[in-house]
Amino acid sequence: MSAVNLTNVAVLDNPDAFLNPFQFEISYECLAPLKDDLEWKLIYVGSAEDETYDQLLESVLVGPVNIGNYRFVLQAEPPDPSKIRDEDIIGVTVLLLTCSYLGQEFVRVGYYVNNDYDDEQLREEPPPKLLIDRVQRNILADKPRVTKFPINFHPQNNEHGEETPPLPEHAIETSENGEEPPPPSPDHPSSDQ
Repeated sequence: MSAVNLTNVAVLDNPDAFLNPFQFEISYECLAPLKDDLEWKLIYVGSAEDETYDQLLESVLVGPVNIGNYRFVLQAEPPDPSKIRDEDIIGVTVLLLTCSYLGQEFVRVGYYVNNDYDDEQLREEPPPKLLIDRVQRNILADKPRVTKFPINFHPQNNEHGEETPPLPEHAIETSENGEEPPPPSPDHPSSDQ
């Protein structure tokens, strides 16, 4: 069982101009006191084909954390458009909100983001040169993809005194309502087989 449960993420100021800051109101509960900080990160995926275009927009440390319910607003500057290929700015991309403890990521929330011009005429006839100040982003906030990773929140409790990193195959994906997808059937194997 996780010592920290993400209870809600509200995307604020959505839709908004591409060049405006991101704001997320994050609510979580802590079920056991934690000595160290939680690290929250917001990552913008600049290209589906090349992760070198990904940008870390913000990284904040929160803690130490005692038992209880918490809420804060994470604000992050927008991605630097000069670090994204022009052909990757307009269209759909992904925004990742992650939380880690002792360097171990235990929850990831992925959102699709649709970037398009704010004007019908520009959408129908895009200009030859990108007009970044006319691009609007729309985060599909009602359909987040939540993935949870089992980690050891209290590594000193390990019988050998070693930290054991989580294995990716133990990740649990859930839909926005917290339901786990059904196991793959033999007729339709999962993509990780």
